[in-house]
Amino acid sequence: MAPTLLELAHWSTWAVCAVIKLPQLAAVLAARSARGVSVGSLLLELAGFLVFLRYQIYYGYPLQTYLEYPIIIAQDVILLLFILRFSGNPKRAFFYAVTFWGAWYLLTLRKWIIDLAMNLCTLISAASKLAQLRCLWQTKDSGQVSALTWSMSAYTCATRILTTVMTTNDLAVLIRFVVMLVLNIWVTATILRYRKAKKTD
Repeated sequence: MAPTLLELAHWSTWAVCAVIKLPQLAAVLAARSARGVSVGSLLLELAGFLVFLRYQIYYGYPLQTYLEYPIIIAQDVILLLFILRFSGNPKRAFFYAVTFWGAWYLLTLRKWIIDLAMNLCTLISAASKLAQLRCLWQTKDSGQVSALTWSMSAYTCATRILTTVMTTNDLAVLIRFVVMLVLNIWVTATILRYRKAKKTD
């Protein structure tokens, strides 16, 4: 029963993550606008994902427990490029690419660096969600923010809590997923609240 549940959790997480950013990308492309989408939130999310991926690789954790991260990172990079294009700042992409590329290598220069980065990763990822919440609260408009993308993120956090408990049982990883689950649900609820308010106006 446990191996079947674990396999189901892995496969459903990969399937959801294969399309997780597509609703957000579709919304931005259809509107040709990134209104309501926080660039700061996306950059912090990317930083958190890169640290998390590097940590998993460094400690040799099973590929099944983090296979979705390269897929999500690729989708985030594409989304960021479209946001920069529609906001008139495409040249910033090169700066961000160099920064993230350098950080990728610096993370594993020393064991204490990657361990510290992983502990900070939860704060960075939480900050990304709070940045999106702040953007929503300020504008009181969900704009092009996709509730489907955020709810899929909540689902993958829930499945990863299960797979972490059943495989590595790494406390830092577990805490990260619990915090992200709560914040993803909060962002989803906020998006739906402002969408509903806009419809009733």
